[in-house]
Amino acid sequence: MAQVHPISRLGRWEGYEVRDERIERRGVQSWCVIRLEPVRGQHRHCSGCGRWTSAIHDLEERRVRDLPVFEHAVELIVPRVRVACPVCGPKLERLPWLDAYARVTRRLAESVSRLCKVASVLHVARFFGLDWKTVKDLDRACLQRELGPVDLEGLEVIGLDEFALHKGHRYATVIVEPMRKRVLWVGKGHGRADIRPFFELLGPERCGQLKAAVMDMNTGFELEVRAHCPNAAIVFDLFHVVAKYGREVIDRVRVDRANQLRAERAHRKLVKGARWLLLKNRESLHPAEDVTLEELLEANRGLFIVYVMRDALKELWRYRHPGYALRAWKSWYRKALRSGLEPLRRFAQKLRPYLSGILAHCRYPLGTNLIEGINNKIKVIKRMAYGFRDDAYFFLKIRAAFPGVGR
Repeated sequence: MAQVHPISRLGRWEGYEVRDERIERRGVQSWCVIRLEPVRGQHRHCSGCGRWTSAIHDLEERRVRDLPVFEHAVELIVPRVRVACPVCGPKLERLPWLDAYARVTRRLAESVSRLCKVASVLHVARFFGLDWKTVKDLDRACLQRELGPVDLEGLEVIGLDEFALHKGHRYATVIVEPMRKRVLWVGKGHGRADIRPFFELLGPERCGQLKAAVMDMNTGFELEVRAHCPNAAIVFDLFHVVAKYGREVIDRVRVDRANQLRAERAHRKLVKGARWLLLKNRESLHPAEDVTLEELLEANRGLFIVYVMRDALKELWRYRHPGYALRAWKSWYRKALRSGLEPLRRFAQKLRPYLSGILAHCRYPLGTNLIEGINNKIKVIKRMAYGFRDDAYFFLKIRAAFPGVGR
């Protein structure tokens, strides 16, 4: 019985065995060059129809990168077999360790993709001694193979939000399934037409099965969901409403009050510097900040009113009965109109048309907090890669970061 080369056992190059190997020095890099040859008499798979055959049509020598061994980079010299298939004719042999026309083995490609999860493409390319374009292509192919087409069956609830794609007000939209914590779709833009491809992918039948969609007060999102998903309740998220209240009401009243205190420098400085103090949740304040806030609110009636009204507004999302929530809203709305503070009056009037989406939270207690977490992870992915020029590849990385959990 012929003795098998020990490297053949380690390499596990199915259908091939080691003919010889040598160590070469190429610049500063040490290379282990391994010449393989086909195992004689072995049946081989046709890459077309999958049939077994022992007939070889021809051989073509290729150089293929494999995983490094110790300090040596590994290069394989592989006589690639084309089988003489009785059905398909001359066809490349199908191998479990090497894809058709690939210049790296499948396990090297998978190792590259795993490392790309925690490092940038450029750093991975330097680590393996590959071109960065090769690394990106390998990672993209592995991600496409791992993720496959998204499963949209049984979808009942979705969440929509936007995130900054590049500098200069360029945005993309992410659509998630909150229950399973998975990204369903990512697309460029944040308008009605930009998210329409998702609903076309979903199809009329599955759109009809959708029960709720949680979002910020983006009119384009709302109109598109209503157009395609007539049975879905629109749920407006607490986080975005309160953030909008902070910008349009608390900030405006604070700035107006600071402008009135030009003669009182110390008091004006306190009001001007109190932005984050007023926007933070009370339970998040340090003891010293709590004392400062108390002093600030006692000395400024307008700030006291808008601060208390913000907490009352947040209470609307705690109700689970629409009737009680509606009663609380009417009380809040009356107080806002009677407050005498124009920014608060304007905000209340602008919020009124969105009331149905606020009350829908009673039936579907959903929020975009998961999506905000996804947006934070997107920023980390983008920062780790020093940005992405290829949006499709970037969107694959986002999907891979949130594959979802079981039902």
